[in-house]
Amino acid sequence: MARVFVYGTLKKGQPNYKHMINTAKGLAKFQGRGRTVEKYPLVIAGKYNIPYMLNIPGTGHHVAGEIYSVDDQMLQFLDEFEGCPDTYQRTLMRIEVVEWEGKGGAGEARAAVEGILECFVYSTMTYPPEWVGLPYHDSYDSSGKHGLSYVLRESR
Repeated sequence: MARVFVYGTLKKGQPNYKHMINTAKGLAKFQGRGRTVEKYPLVIAGKYNIPYMLNIPGTGHHVAGEIYSVDDQMLQFLDEFEGCPDTYQRTLMRIEVVEWEGKGGAGEARAAVEGILECFVYSTMTYPPEWVGLPYHDSYDSSGKHGLSYVLRESR
């Protein structure tokens, strides 16, 4: 099992959460809520209003999201879904646990108690330079006050 931190449309209540609970794509078990230890720019960009975490450590906000344990099948699905490695790159980032629900071995519990976990995150280093000038968010909600409605893949 691998740990994945999601900050956009794959979170609970967001348009693509259905993929996280579709066991035909693999297993994803919600572990808790967290935020990035380092600051990153989270922008909503492109004609489909997609959330992107730009891989520019030290700029932006501590980005909020959810921590999941996923099996190899789900990780492979997420790589394909996220267009990895072209659109997004899956990298390890340090995530501060804000609220922990996960059940697991002593190592997981100890890591959660210490408050920092290493998780895979889909961020991007392949973005148009003008995206750096977009507003930065600390959390993503597809129906947030930003007014930028996410366009589902089925509707593109």
